[in-house]
Amino acid sequence: MKLPFSKMHGIGNDFVMVDCRQQPFALSEAQIRDIADRHTGVGFDQLISIEPKRDPSCAFYYGIWNADGSPSGQCGNGVRCVAAWLHRAGELAIGETVRLESPSGPVTVHLLGPNEVTVDMGVPAFQPLDVPFRADVEAERYAIEVGGEMLEIGVVSMGNPHAVVVVPDLHAPALFHQGPRLTMHDRFPESANAGFVQVESRQQLRLRVHERGSGWTMGCGTGACAAMAVMRRRGEVDQRVSVALPGGELSIDWAGPGHTLWMTGPATFVFEGEWLGSPSAR
Repeated sequence: MKLPFSKMHGIGNDFVMVDCRQQPFALSEAQIRDIADRHTGVGFDQLISIEPKRDPSCAFYYGIWNADGSPSGQCGNGVRCVAAWLHRAGELAIGETVRLESPSGPVTVHLLGPNEVTVDMGVPAFQPLDVPFRADVEAERYAIEVGGEMLEIGVVSMGNPHAVVVVPDLHAPALFHQGPRLTMHDRFPESANAGFVQVESRQQLRLRVHERGSGWTMGCGTGACAAMAVMRRRGEVDQRVSVALPGGELSIDWAGPGHTLWMTGPATFVFEGEWLGSPSAR
């Protein structure tokens, strides 16, 4: 089996991009995990397939799979890479705005340059059933026990579930234990992306994210959007903020509840390659 691919990243959140415009996506969960292995495979946080549109209003469909082979509903850094990949493939011009179809529904992208993309990430959903999150009523803050410690979290869906925790220090050792436990907490029936946010000002946030299915990542686009949405809803940040993650910064713009949220950031090509198949299959 020979599988051509592109390796890309958005602020360190890295992807294997597979062209499925002419042939259907046919990788198994085991094959996805083999490609994701950073020692014996290619290595990635998510694998993204570029496929023909399913929704007539969209130009293309893209699928998302985590490093453990599980499907994902949305990926903010990933959709920027999809747009840059389509530009390189001659499908999208600089300055053009198109709708793309994600597993969670349509998203609008605007190509600012060959490696700079603005994305309409939709309206943040705070209702517990929409996240999903087990709670009797909707609230801005929830108390939750994680590893014997009580944390205060905000929850939101950006096409995938997020828990957001405000912390004074992103390098506190406790975070490395809390992240995985919060991701798999039983109040999140589909698990969650756990974001730890440090507020530097009303225009600047710092963030680390433990992603479901992938673990700690250099960058998480939907995580940055989720952090902004939770903090903006509480009235603690302005309409436009810069979110700094370990791999780089994203600009997030959100007028508030009921409005769509916009994310702007880079998309970078790393190399082109060809996966020759799983060693166990040869």
